[in-house]
Amino acid sequence: MSLSPFIHRGSFVQRLNRFTATVRIDGKETLCHIPNTGRLRELLHKGAPVWLKLSEQPNRRTAYDLIAAEKNGKLFSIDSFAPNRATAVFLREQLGEYAKIQPEKTYRNSRFDFYIETNGRKIFLEVKGVTLEQDGIALFPDAPTERGAKHLRELSECIDDGYEAAVLFVIQFSPVCAFQPNEKQDPAFTQALRQAHQKGVRILAYDCAVAVDSIRLNVPIPVLL
Repeated sequence: MSLSPFIHRGSFVQRLNRFTATVRIDGKETLCHIPNTGRLRELLHKGAPVWLKLSEQPNRRTAYDLIAAEKNGKLFSIDSFAPNRATAVFLREQLGEYAKIQPEKTYRNSRFDFYIETNGRKIFLEVKGVTLEQDGIALFPDAPTERGAKHLRELSECIDDGYEAAVLFVIQFSPVCAFQPNEKQDPAFTQALRQAHQKGVRILAYDCAVAVDSIRLNVPIPVLL
């Protein structure tokens, strides 16, 4: 999945707020947009190598989107929109052209990332992007997320109504040894994930092959609950 041909390498200077940062490109400081509301503290620190995509909107306040960062020579995608786009491609490749794959499906009071019908199965799927790594383990979330726990409870309600349900953690880097919920950061989300698993919600994790201009789901990763 191509992101853009207009890719530039820079160095991170500072984060101004949730969505805006200063970066240095070719010796000049400029504003950029951060398409990710996570904390990203282990990735976005002063001097960190980053990759930016030139915006296709010439009049925008920030000329660049910060799409990737390097840590210890490893490339991390930090675009929060990339996991859903990559998942859509992956689902079509895996399920074939005849499967029904509907993004942003509303059900009751919920809106899930994907609804799938294939071979008589009806499945709701929620996607979560993962950018945090500690000692070779991918962790989610990197900040407390009541919205994430709500999605898990709603997936369990789908099970009650006779649907299948799954949550897919798209690990936006590789290699990685395993995935586990970040209990220290968000015990409520961790409890909700375990309860969803007990209810029958499938917990899936895939790492990604990440390049400066592409990201694609790669291989399944063990989940430690």
